[in-house]
Parts: sequence; structure tokens; C-alpha cells
Amino acid sequence: MAQVDDGNGGERDKNVDLNIVPFIDLMSVCIIFLLITAVWTQVSMIQIGSSIYSKRTDTGEVEPPPRSEIAFRLDVTDRGYTLRLGKQISSIPKVNGQFNDEALSQQLQEIKQKYPDKKDAIISVMESLVYDDLIRGMDLLLTSGFEEISVATQGV
Repeated sequence: MAQVDDGNGGERDKNVDLNIVPFIDLMSVCIIFLLITAVWTQVSMIQIGSSIYSKRTDTGEVEPPPRSEIAFRLDVTDRGYTLRLGKQISSIPKVNGQFNDEALSQQLQEIKQKYPDKKDAIISVMESLVYDDLIRGMDLLLTSGFEEISVATQGV
């Protein structure tokens, strides 16, 4: 308890309680904020390996890279399907205003034969298309053996 003397000699002294709880709360928040942000001051480095395409063998044939190293993506656009396998891009245009599901299914089967261990795929759909187009693409991926499907949130 603190006492304040106002200089009136004969009168009673005033007792003042100093509440430091708000100050302690403020300091606690500042210390926690400092500790949390201190973790992010070091910039992490992502080490990028060599190219996703492996080196040529002595016979001149190119071995396909393992499943985990190659990206596979299906884009559904207003013009049709676009398959991206690593750096290879193939388009499957619409036929008579309808998506060519048979041609897509055939190409997906070829990819599955080339990479039998690959189970993951990414699908993205333009915002202007209906939800059924996304489901149709996902169904084709599932029936072709790509069970781990991710949906990309950005537009094509």
C-alpha cells in the first residue's frame, strides 16, 4: 500500500492502492507476441532438387520419374480439358459443345499405364463453369485409378 503526503501536516494521510494488474497483462501480451513472431524471423529455404525429368540412359530412352516427383493436373476450362503431366501439356477440346469424356478417359488410362504407382492428381475448374463439370472430372479421375484428388482453389 502506498501513502501519499499532500503536505497538510495535521490532516490524515491518503492511502492509494496502485493496481498493476493491467500493466502485467499488457507486458504478458507483448512477451507472448515477441516469442511467437521470433520464430518467423528466420527465412526457411526450400531446396529444389534436379529437374523432374531424369537423365537419359545409355540406350537413349528416357526413364519416367517416380510418382512423387511428377505433377499431374487436370484443368477443366470452357474450351475443354487440359492435362498437365510434368511439363507435358495436352488439350482435349469440346466436341459439339460437350466435354469429350471418352478421350479424357483414354488419356488418363495411358497415364496410369505409364505411372501405375501414381494415385494423386490435382483438378481445377474455371469459376464460370458449373459444379457438375468438377464432379465429372473427379469421377473420370477416380475411375482411372487416381484416388487422391486435390481441388485447386485458383482459377485456371
